[in-house]
Parts: sequence; structure tokens; C-alpha cells
Amino acid sequence: MISLKRNGKTGELVEATGITSQKWRIYQPYQKKDFTLSRSRYDAFKTCQRCFYLKTNRGFMEPSTPGWTLNTLTDTLLKKEFDICRSKKQSHRILIKNGLDHIIPFQHEDIDKWRNSISGGLKHRFKKTNIILQGGLDDVWFNTKTEELIVADYKSQQKNEKVTQETYFNGAYKDGYKRQLDFYAYLLKSMGFKVSSDAYFYICNAKEVDEGFHGKMLFDEVLIHYQVKTDYLEEDIQEMINVMNSNEIPESHKSCENCAYARQRSGIEFAEGL
Repeated sequence: MISLKRNGKTGELVEATGITSQKWRIYQPYQKKDFTLSRSRYDAFKTCQRCFYLKTNRGFMEPSTPGWTLNTLTDTLLKKEFDICRSKKQSHRILIKNGLDHIIPFQHEDIDKWRNSISGGLKHRFKKTNIILQGGLDDVWFNTKTEELIVADYKSQQKNEKVTQETYFNGAYKDGYKRQLDFYAYLLKSMGFKVSSDAYFYICNAKEVDEGFHGKMLFDEVLIHYQVKTDYLEEDIQEMINVMNSNEIPESHKSCENCAYARQRSGIEFAEGL
């Protein structure tokens, strides 16, 4: 999509430079100062190392996209439901429905901070480096039988096919979903918590009904189980740091559409002297 840069407060159009003005967001190879890497930045590394490097080390800014406001609202409303259960130390209806009434929302003084990906999130220094890993999750549940924490993530979507445990992880983007929960579980473990290998996606799937819209949307709610894996993450993170500490720009992923567009455009502009 074509995006025009606007002032975040006034909405007025401003010059798009393509480079961040916040120099603290740009990493210098082997810098000593602490540098925060978010879960989404790690996911960018796994998607295309060239795009990751240009953003992290050179400050490139990709075109902005509109926010997922309906998804955000669903998350907000679910968090309100779970916070009511949290205050009463009782299980939530989706858990009870799935025979998991021994699982309740986890009560912790920093839960709101952990769920704020912008100004808070889970945070952990990677080994003895200057890299601070950070990620804001949707929720943390507590298994009262094993006394382990459970990572939970809310997903809103619309698919005509029925959401099932057997088919949910088929298709695009699902590897990224799995990495997301793996990353959060790794952070919680690194922060000293006892973390379950069980994790859950709370899926809200909008239904297409024959009767029409009539001012409301209906959702099927499905709980999908996922077995977290964290053993691969430290090797991945170290590789990511190695890329950051290099002065060489990595190769792009062959399927990266951002890189393909950049190559095509630069080729035309060079050929035509633009």
C-alpha cells in the first residue's frame, strides 16, 4: 500500500525521510550501551535479515500501515474479562469449558506492565551482553496443580473453516505465532519463573451469518493448545547479535516483498536517471 507520513498528534502531512529521527533506536556494531530488542524485532530477523539489519543498524523505516483496531478491541475486552477472574481468583469460562478449571489468571504486581508492549513488557538481559530482550504478552495464567505459569495469546480472525486443534497451525503466519509464545516463555523462564510447556491461543473467529450484520458481530471462541519450545532461541538470538555486530548488510530473503520492491524501483530509477 502507498502510505503518507503524518504528524502523530495533529495528523498533518510531514516529510517522509525513510530514516528514524530517534538515533537511540539505531544500533552501532559492538556498542557498549544497552540496546532493547523486542519480540517483533526478533520476528523481523527470522523473516528477512536484510530488512532487520537496515532497520536496526541503519534506522530505515518501512511504510506504516493502519492499526488493527478491531483486533486490539477484542484483546482489550478479553483482558477485562480475565482481570475480573483474576481479582476473584477464579477460572475463566473458556477454561472451564475445556476442562481446565484448575487454571486461573496469574496475579502479579507487574501484570499490567508485562502486557504493555510499548512502555513495558517482559524484559531480560541476554546473558552478559548489552542486549535487553523485551516482549509484551496478552496474558499469563497459573496452573494451580503444578504451580507453573502458562503463556496465553489472543487471536482475532475471520475464516469460514471451523477452527480446530488439528488444523489451526496449518498455513501461513503460524510459525510466527509459535515463535511468539516460545519467546514469551523464554523471557519468563529467564526472569526466574517456573513456566509450563503448555501454552494456549484463545481464538476469536468471526462468523459469517446469513441474516446479515444488524449492528453486531458474532464469534466462535476456541482454545488451541501449543507446546512451547525454547531450546533453539539462544542460538537464534546469538546469531541475531552477530548480524548486528557486522558491518556487512545480509542477503535478503528470496521471498521478501519489501526487498523485491526496492530492487525493482531502484533498477528503474537508475536506468532512467531519476
